[in-house]
Amino acid sequence: MLTRWVLAAAAALGLSLLTLPVVRSFAISSLTTAPGLEAAAVCDKDAKPAPLQYTLKDMNGADLKLASLKGKIIVLNFWATWCGPCKVEVPGFIELQNKYRSQGLVFLGLSVDDPPEKIREFAQQFKVNYTMLVGLGREDFQEALPPIWGIPATFFIARDGTLCKTHMGFTTKEETEKEIRALL
Repeated sequence: MLTRWVLAAAAALGLSLLTLPVVRSFAISSLTTAPGLEAAAVCDKDAKPAPLQYTLKDMNGADLKLASLKGKIIVLNFWATWCGPCKVEVPGFIELQNKYRSQGLVFLGLSVDDPPEKIREFAQQFKVNYTMLVGLGREDFQEALPPIWGIPATFFIARDGTLCKTHMGFTTKEETEKEIRALL
């Protein structure tokens, strides 16, 4: 049984890596280079306000008013417990949350279709250090964002509440960090 899961995870990872160059060409735009700095993304020219008027439940049933996070940099990641590429992203998100928390960074993981108990199991297994939200039954919030063509999908929201960038598909820790550094 364990062999079957390992093979399935390896196949999912392989498929996600095969699509990576295509995803990158569609997902990353507006990269700039400053002397002495790595390329860093800026807000897309058609950036709009993020839908921060929503209140969502976390995996423990507590309400999170997104508007209360204004003034912080928000990385909102749509994922699911069954999603192989999503699982690959999580350790990098944990590291970045630790590294930039003191500078006002907030990671939010929104599970698109898992019940709270599955999210809690996942968070415990992966030692997640950021807020995990329940997206099950919250299509209203998902539809308030730009179209999500699959998961993982990651949104970068500036301190002023502007939805600056969207990454569709798997993204590396390094790519995520470039986006964060641009918003600091």
